[in-house]
Amino acid sequence: MTNSIHPQQKLQNFSIINPAKILIGILATVPWSLGLPAAALEVQVIPKNPRLGDTISVVISADEQEQISNPTVTVGDKRYPTFAIAPRKYRSFIPTTPLEKAGARTIRISEGEQEKNLAVQVSDRQFPVQRITLPPGKAGVQATEYELARAKELKALQTPEKYWNGPFLTPNAGRTSTRYGVRRYYNGKFAQDYYHRGQDYAGAEGSAVISPAAGRVALVGRVSQGFRVHGNVVGIDHGQGVVSIFMHLSRINVEEGDFVKAGQNIGAVGSTGASTGPHLHWGLYVNGLSVDPLPWKSQEID
Repeated sequence: MTNSIHPQQKLQNFSIINPAKILIGILATVPWSLGLPAAALEVQVIPKNPRLGDTISVVISADEQEQISNPTVTVGDKRYPTFAIAPRKYRSFIPTTPLEKAGARTIRISEGEQEKNLAVQVSDRQFPVQRITLPPGKAGVQATEYELARAKELKALQTPEKYWNGPFLTPNAGRTSTRYGVRRYYNGKFAQDYYHRGQDYAGAEGSAVISPAAGRVALVGRVSQGFRVHGNVVGIDHGQGVVSIFMHLSRINVEEGDFVKAGQNIGAVGSTGASTGPHLHWGLYVNGLSVDPLPWKSQEID
């Protein structure tokens, strides 16, 4: 016997699929990361209370779920280079000098569609004034074009590799004779827009000069080559926009291209170039500007 099904029962055996349910099912298969907003950039600024002459370190990072690539760091119209220091972590250095005005700086960090603005207050700092009398023959000594060009090349280096590790060492055992940032009169005339771009050590003639940190020797210059002001000089590239310069040497123990370790002997104290007596001038430059080297000795910038 054949069972017959009423047409109305046929309709009841079919369920009508809701289009909204289909859409929900499709969305459920899409990765959650597409539906979530991007995590905010994490930014750390060191030191927390910078003064004129300090190097401001800006570290940008993201968590393990996010990828960042080559973020940009700007202050006003000036853009500063960023370098990778770890997976998903970048750093940029912002140098400050005695010639700037104290006050607030707005640091803008951008990466992709993300942007963060940070207000950093840079405190004022009183720099002493010094009067220097240069002896006959050294007063008014002018640097040669070659000397200036080589020094400019050194200070402009922005090697991607980071060579230093930990706090910098003191390059000479002598006492500090002139600190960073001092303003000067030379033979009674004020040196406008000048500040002492480094730290001077009154080491004895011939005493050892060591590299404060690892790096590659990028400059070796001698009086005989036209280095009238710098005297015998060595420049070391520590990487990522950080370079050291050592002036007035009596002896040079390295050659351009050499890689030196922290603490390695690179030369000896002298009085060559525009110098009033035996001493070492150590200048530290970050992204082309002279900064106070002492914070680099007292705090670790990884």
